Amino acid sequence: MARTKDFDENEVLSKAIQIFWHKGYNGTSMQDLVDGLGISRSSLYDTYTDKHTLFVKALESYQNSGAGKIQEIINNSGSAKATIIQLLKFVTNELLCDKQQKGCFMVNAEVEVAPHDTEINNLVCKNDQQMEDAFYLVIRKGQDSGEINKNQDARALSRFIFNTVKGIRVTAKSTSDRAVFDDIIKLTVSALD
Repeated sequence: MARTKDFDENEVLSKAIQIFWHKGYNGTSMQDLVDGLGISRSSLYDTYTDKHTLFVKALESYQNSGAGKIQEIINNSGSAKATIIQLLKFVTNELLCDKQQKGCFMVNAEVEVAPHDTEINNLVCKNDQQMEDAFYLVIRKGQDSGEINKNQDARALSRFIFNTVKGIRVTAKSTSDRAVFDDIIKLTVSALD
């Protein structure tokens, strides 16, 4: 008979996200995970097999949570420009609220792990494509309504805006000066005119 888990897997993944986010994949030891997750080493291995598997699950959980928040903004916003501004401000506000200035867990994984790990690279690319597609749909909606200029290709604009989001996420690791991000958002939105 299989043993039941005496811990909440969602809670463990949430804690794992914070540990990996703070220390990075390579900087996180199995002992860090055992101590930080509050589960035994045997439970950790029985449930996740190894550190890499736990990292993948944590990154997937982070991605799913972020995608849900982004989709909620898109679904509940008004005009296309207002939606893009709201998305850019949402990203910025989340980053500026983090007093540890950890940046974005996904971007951190992209820089640290993805160049050497096909599975992580695929997960990052999937996330990037979903984000680019979300911006693309909003931009197309704005172009179709006449709110966003059609002089630029919608796909190119979505890539530019998503690349700006990644840049914001990296910049937030070194500064929390809101004026810097306000300038970036203002200039980014001007590309839609």
